[in-house]
Amino acid sequence: MCLCAAAFFLRRIILTRSQDVALSPALQKLLPASPRIEILSGLTVALALVPEAVAFAFVAGVHPLSGLYAAFMVGLITAVIGGRPGMISGATGALAVVMVSLVADHGVEYLFATVVLMGILQITAGVLKLGKFIRMVPHPVMLGFVNGLAIVIFLAQLSQFKIGGPDGSLQWMQGEPLAVMLGLVVLAMAIIHFLPRVTKAFPAPLAAILTVTGLALFLGLDTRTVGDMTSISGSLPSFHLPMVPINLETLQIIFPYALILAAIGLIESLLTLTLVDEMTETRGRASQECIGQGVANTVTGLFGGMGGCAMIGQSMINIKSGGRSRLSGIAAAGFLLFFILYGSSLIEMIPLAALVGVMFMVVIGTFEWTSFQIIGKIPRSDAFVLVLVSGVTVVTDLAIAVVVGVIVSALVFSWKSAKRITAHSYQSDDSTKVYELSGPLFFGSITSFRDLFDPKNDSDDVVVDFKDSRVWDHSGLQAIDSLAERYANYGKRLHLKHLSADCTHLLRKADSLVEVNVIEDPHYGIVVDYADLYREETAAAPETEKNATGDKPAAAPSKA
Repeated sequence: MCLCAAAFFLRRIILTRSQDVALSPALQKLLPASPRIEILSGLTVALALVPEAVAFAFVAGVHPLSGLYAAFMVGLITAVIGGRPGMISGATGALAVVMVSLVADHGVEYLFATVVLMGILQITAGVLKLGKFIRMVPHPVMLGFVNGLAIVIFLAQLSQFKIGGPDGSLQWMQGEPLAVMLGLVVLAMAIIHFLPRVTKAFPAPLAAILTVTGLALFLGLDTRTVGDMTSISGSLPSFHLPMVPINLETLQIIFPYALILAAIGLIESLLTLTLVDEMTETRGRASQECIGQGVANTVTGLFGGMGGCAMIGQSMINIKSGGRSRLSGIAAAGFLLFFILYGSSLIEMIPLAALVGVMFMVVIGTFEWTSFQIIGKIPRSDAFVLVLVSGVTVVTDLAIAVVVGVIVSALVFSWKSAKRITAHSYQSDDSTKVYELSGPLFFGSITSFRDLFDPKNDSDDVVVDFKDSRVWDHSGLQAIDSLAERYANYGKRLHLKHLSADCTHLLRKADSLVEVNVIEDPHYGIVVDYADLYREETAAAPETEKNATGDKPAAAPSKA
């Protein structure tokens, strides 16, 4: 039924685009300008999805169909309701490596329950609009993420160059099998590289897969195929409630895994969303993508799937093949389901060399080769973060690498900001010692802030001017509080100028020493409700304008 509905939907889109039919503006946004390219791009992605979904299922310790079902359902649902048209989602290795211990210790039913809870957590993150925090990822971390991911994809393909030995262990290919494998890989890469120079009417990766498959069948080449991995034949996914006890003990088992999987899935999905945004020069919606991923995983867990998230490799294949709309993702999911139900015998004939060639070209296109040129020109700290994130990505996984990169970047920023606080001091005509501060005052700079003052030798009247300084957090407020106490202990008078009103209220011991200058005092906040502040300023604006114009209506703005 799902397949028939998908086929009907695709047919309607093609017929609608092929005829001059008046459409509503909302429907026009959903329909791509070139449905043929979108559908062919989806077919290319579906062909490349099969071996990866099977491989990730093996990594997680579940049946291959569990990975294929996840690729179908997650891919379809995120394509329909996700926040980034053109992005492909499915079963991924980053999630599979976390699932291994859960499946080994508790069984696959606990995995399905974990995937459902993972989806609920992701929906919660989307409703709370936590996806916006992806903008906090610095550019060096993004570069490291992309480079590390390209290396991971490359290393993952090397396993296809191994075959089972006499003792059952995997050994590297040698002799003729290796030559045939390399020859077909190079042929696929050459087609993908040169075909777009001749024509862009047909996706180059799909042309490479079809050409290499046809050549291998025509010449009768002895090379590994998708069917050598496993059979992908199956039926429609059926509704299945996870067979686990519904109690607190079960929650204690699955919640830590669900939390980790939800975080990894969202981080990888949102970073892929950002990358696709840059490639297509459009903007996706992070919070909607969180909700889409959550709904997809919740449904997948209830239909026997292993869960998933955005796949950067498949997304790159889709974008480079011309896929830009939701149709390409829907088509990829529809073709994948068709392969499972009816086309398994055909897909199993595809040489793995063709798919490896496609992925190698994805690696070349994903890796930021310009990073070698800029690494000597950017600050050393940024270069260190770039290399660190790439290395951690290869050794552990993408989510940990990104978190490590953000933490290191934040520490570097704090350290640099901490060194920016300075003071210009002088003695005024009335023998008052004046300190004019410059730079941010926060937890990282409070030690330098304390060292700027000399309460013992300063004059009896001391003025600290915050005109060019800003207080960022509670540690800064506490440092001001302590400074006031130090001068009070020496019996000296301390005056603080140009502090914001909220700083004045929050200071305990120093509040009576603050000189409030209504005209010059800055109006910035420390943990304030900016919505309330905006409403206050908006309400005050008409009154100010009225007084300034002498009760006359303001002139209409000129149209330049």
